[in-house]
Amino acid sequence: QVQLVESGGGLVQPGGSLRLSCAASGIFFSIYTMDWYRQAPGKQRELVATITNTGSTDYVDSVKGRFTISRYNAQNTVYLQMDSLKPEDTAVYYCHVRHIGVPRWGKGTLVTVSS
Repeated sequence: QVQLVESGGGLVQPGGSLRLSCAASGIFFSIYTMDWYRQAPGKQRELVATITNTGSTDYVDSVKGRFTISRYNAQNTVYLQMDSLKPEDTAVYYCHVRHIGVPRWGKGTLVTVSS
């Protein structure tokens, strides 16, 4: 059974940093592209960052230069380092993998950026 469990969210002031983690189980983690999505209140879910099995990364323009996605295959974990956070980064952040053609999601972790 595929499971994705996010952690690391919380309340942070503008300009602050958070590091999100996503622990995966039930998949051969190292061969899959992993993604972070987010959904802000009243908005559609959007793709934030992607990391392929070879370590190539891509980001939505709004987070380029501020967020860094990485993975540690030995622990089946993908990370999202978020720096210089802004109030508009407030959202529930979800880990995602397309496993044998089927999208799998974690339950999400809430990030609130507010003073």
